Amino acid sequence: MAYIDYYKVLGVDKNASESDIKKAYRKLARKYHPDLNPGDKKAEKKFKEINEANEVLSNPENRKKYDKYGEHWQHADEIEKQRAQQKAYGGGAGFDFSGFGGFGGGGYDESDYSDFFQSMFGGGFSGASGQRRNVRYKGQDIQAQLHLNLRDVYTTQKHTINVNGKKIRITIPAGVQDGQTIRIKGMGGPGINGGPNGDLYITFAIDDIPGFKRVGNDLYSKADIDLYTAVLGGDTMVDTMSGKVKLKVKPGTQCGTKVRLKGKGFPVYKQEGKYGDLYVTFNVKIPTNLSDKQKELFEQLAKLK
Repeated sequence: MAYIDYYKVLGVDKNASESDIKKAYRKLARKYHPDLNPGDKKAEKKFKEINEANEVLSNPENRKKYDKYGEHWQHADEIEKQRAQQKAYGGGAGFDFSGFGGFGGGGYDESDYSDFFQSMFGGGFSGASGQRRNVRYKGQDIQAQLHLNLRDVYTTQKHTINVNGKKIRITIPAGVQDGQTIRIKGMGGPGINGGPNGDLYITFAIDDIPGFKRVGNDLYSKADIDLYTAVLGGDTMVDTMSGKVKLKVKPGTQCGTKVRLKGKGFPVYKQEGKYGDLYVTFNVKIPTNLSDKQKELFEQLAKLK
């Protein structure tokens, strides 16, 4: 396996924080996403490299292994195990292989050492047949990003995604958060030597829609009311994610007044029937193109003041 500098792939320093890595990944993933670059093989290849780099560097344990073992990071546990066994059998770095002069034709090169070492400490031989057991490794985990908007995740929906040319149909629970990652077990890369498949990790990038801004499970919107309703009070229709509702306006409502509609916000992830709140900010519209009579009435009001 050729060495790939994952830090270079994401364009971050080796001392980059988890937040820096996440930001770099999301920026590059958006740029090279196949949906935004249809038919572009170079962009597709770059997108795979970005996901592979993020898989390693966004996971503290994987990143630690990568920093220590480079391209062999996936086998870090086995390497550590072998080193411990080597130390136990031969006293650490001073383990002497000279007693096995007949191995590999009177000596050993680097490949002989790996094979012999694995046969001694990585699974041994299988009975009298002398055939070495292969070590099973879990397949590579796959990172993917899915771009949606608030409408897409307001209700539970099924969605088909394309991962490495393979179509996967998934159910997206209502209330998924922007930046949230979910795991789909066994949908990653194939296992090695009969090991289990890797997992698929999907990170959601969820955009607001016109008229609504999401903060956690709450929604924020604005509603225009005319001057007369603001002064005298009355009813106005406001938009929610589930349709229009009638809202009472108190007399003397000021521009910028915020009211809360309980339970009209966003669904709470995996808590059926539970919703956040909707906060509506009133914008009072000042009338224009007044008639002479209207202007006269306003002047009378001004004098009364």
